Amino acid sequence: MRYISTRGRAPVLTFAEVTLTGLASDGGLYLPERWPRFSEREIEDLRGLPYPELAARVMQPFIGEALSFDALHSLAQEAYARFAHAAVTPLIQLDARHWLLELFHGPTLAFKDIALQVLGGLFDLLLAREDSFLTVIGATSGDTGSAAIDALAGRERAEIFMLHPEGRVTDVQRVQMTTVRAPNVHNIAVTGANFDECQAMVKQLFADEMLTSRHRLGAVNSINWARLMAQVVYYFAAGSQLGAPERRIAFAVPTGNFGDVFAGYVAARMGLPIARLVVATNVNDILHRALADGNYSADTVTPTAAPSMDIQVSSNFERLLFDLGGRDGDAVAAQMATFERTRAIRLSPDQIAGTKALFSSARADASDMAAAMRWAWDRCGLAIDPHTACALHAARMLEWEAGVPVVTLATAHPGKFRDAVERATGFRPGLPRRVGDLFAREERCTRLPNNYEAIRRHILDRAMPR
Repeated sequence: MRYISTRGRAPVLTFAEVTLTGLASDGGLYLPERWPRFSEREIEDLRGLPYPELAARVMQPFIGEALSFDALHSLAQEAYARFAHAAVTPLIQLDARHWLLELFHGPTLAFKDIALQVLGGLFDLLLAREDSFLTVIGATSGDTGSAAIDALAGRERAEIFMLHPEGRVTDVQRVQMTTVRAPNVHNIAVTGANFDECQAMVKQLFADEMLTSRHRLGAVNSINWARLMAQVVYYFAAGSQLGAPERRIAFAVPTGNFGDVFAGYVAARMGLPIARLVVATNVNDILHRALADGNYSADTVTPTAAPSMDIQVSSNFERLLFDLGGRDGDAVAAQMATFERTRAIRLSPDQIAGTKALFSSARADASDMAAAMRWAWDRCGLAIDPHTACALHAARMLEWEAGVPVVTLATAHPGKFRDAVERATGFRPGLPRRVGDLFAREERCTRLPNNYEAIRRHILDRAMPR
């Protein structure tokens, strides 16, 4: 399997190279040169498999000869050994139509663990093979930071610099990052910034010739293809339990950076019979507007109770635009240059037609989120977090054809958003005992201004040479 950039001008890479590279040199994002396709029989054969074996089967076509099936299976077993539920991603029935796919049973209580525990293992294997070292740089709106830090803490061949917008993550999300004491972990709180600004600085760092000449940079955000690859697995896990390939399934996905729902798109391209993918946003609704009328235009970021979705620039949307637009790298490069200059573009007719064929979207405001949390609590006895509530709101408000089960992705443990859950339901969820007493631990974090040069200098002064 070879990987190409959405902007068409970066070198074609192998799986190992793309995993250790992250952002393409032309500013684009990597994705496979072709989509592997499973037969109906191969999808049937996924039924009843333990999650690590299912994961190895789904990921193997993207990895090819870079890793044997046995090595990949072993890596997956190790990655999911710390998950609190034997099913890894258990499926919970809410009513006759709706299901909840719980993705928060990993070590940091968010869906990001499912991919990042795999990515940490891949980094170890690939870097040891090359006898090299990786400086990972990322930005987080909350959950990516803690999951990436947990996955990389203490590893000998990688260090991580993680940026988060100060004051725009929850207290639990913050301390999950800042109380990790491993020497290869560097937390940076960016004052006066939002997530989009932190993410823009990360992209600028990857394009900085002085930095890249001294340090080998890697990514853990969903700009890294290997992370998206691992997220494709749980769509197949849920689909096989609900009757695929004979039965079509719909998924409602809380969406900010478009990575999680793009993994669903990949599953559909691989042959999973997905009836619809519902992009659920909060009031930061750039994706809802883009899918509704082809208008992809950034607005001001509004802080909400679902901070991981407080995004106005969805990086992975570029991958979809590329695939639906005939894989024309020059056209996508021109589109994105226009967006970077004007903060607005119109989707092409082919891109609009492609999104209409598979995607729906819905927007949830604060009252919609609260109502969905109350419904889940009152009717089903389940506490859900605000991000999941956005998706459940979308799943319940849209009309569905008969016989199609609707799976809402539950992306974070409600205990990470206890204030919002308590306001909506009257119930204050706690954190699982396995995470320990986070708030009794000493925090370690560097506060830096929303200034590229300050952050660049901080990393140059501390990063290990390549």
